[in-house]
Amino acid sequence: MSTLVHVSTYTHSVTFVTDKMLTSLKRIIIWIGLDPWKLTADWEALERGIRKWLETRYLLSVVLEVYRPSSAVLIGRWDFEIEYSFQIEADGTMWTDTDAIKFAIRKCGIDPAECEYRVVAITREGRPDVEGWWRTTLRSTDGFVRYSIGTTIGASPLGSRAAYWRRI
Repeated sequence: MSTLVHVSTYTHSVTFVTDKMLTSLKRIIIWIGLDPWKLTADWEALERGIRKWLETRYLLSVVLEVYRPSSAVLIGRWDFEIEYSFQIEADGTMWTDTDAIKFAIRKCGIDPAECEYRVVAITREGRPDVEGWWRTTLRSTDGFVRYSIGTTIGASPLGSRAAYWRRI
């Protein structure tokens, strides 16, 4: 008699990437000097949306916007772009590169005084609605330059490239 075991590596990858992306956002928020309370208070809704849209392949990127609430002007931004055909070693290795993010924070030049933040998901058209998420538009990046950090999360076949925006 033989036994067959099937493990959905895609489901494991979705869970890993969702968790590491949210954890990376939390680290960025803390490392630039903002209070993570808002992120942790919204964690369930954020996790539900990111996971659902990764599972259904509608998620294109997750964006962290840092802005001044008095003027709604963008101060800085972090992008996590999804790679649905990310390939790493076939041994099932999953990893995250927080050192690359930490190094980039030193260069991003954000003054967190009196700043707020929000997390925005960029999805393809036709995505399923998820409780706790609503439609919005991103703040203008006029006067900013985008700097790529590279791949910071890997869980074959999913990965995420990170980038930050800095005022010129």
